[in-house]
Amino acid sequence: MGLVLTIQSRPTMAKFGAETWLPSMVSLSLIREIAPVITALICAGKIASSISAELGSMKVTEQIDAMEVSAVNPYKYLVVTRILATTIMVPILVIYADLVGVYGGYIGYNIHGDITMFRYFSDVFEHLEFLDIIPATIKTFFFGFFIGMIGCYKGFNASNGTAGVGIAANSAVVSASLSIFIIDMLAVQITDFFF
Repeated sequence: MGLVLTIQSRPTMAKFGAETWLPSMVSLSLIREIAPVITALICAGKIASSISAELGSMKVTEQIDAMEVSAVNPYKYLVVTRILATTIMVPILVIYADLVGVYGGYIGYNIHGDITMFRYFSDVFEHLEFLDIIPATIKTFFFGFFIGMIGCYKGFNASNGTAGVGIAANSAVVSASLSIFIIDMLAVQITDFFF
């Protein structure tokens, strides 16, 4: 993401003589919006569908009913653990994506120019503030929570055999992706209002 953004933005920035702003522009774009949203969408596609398919197949084969008959709370063991896992892991993946994206921007900058890694990252951190990082990180917890919650909900409500499991997995991906865009829109509005 950082490599492509740098390569695409460089000609326009060069026309205005603003190539020196490229590291800060790429890093702010990545950290505020691009990396959190793209990473969450990838996780929604992979994680929400797999959670929904797994729980859906357990539902249609009556494994969840067997847990309830055995006096085991299926929500405690199947839902809470998955929601906690996604809530914790999506922010970690986004931080990793931020680092890889900013490094990709460094590689993209050096395709047509020459800048040391120290100078590039100095430019990045010079224009980066905690108010850029904190809201972007907080919203990733919500992304992860909703990915896990939607995947579990769709899986627990699967019916009609294996066809229902496929429908639940597909529906989980669509719903989780839509929720990511809605949460992002709300987070941007709240951030602009308070900061």
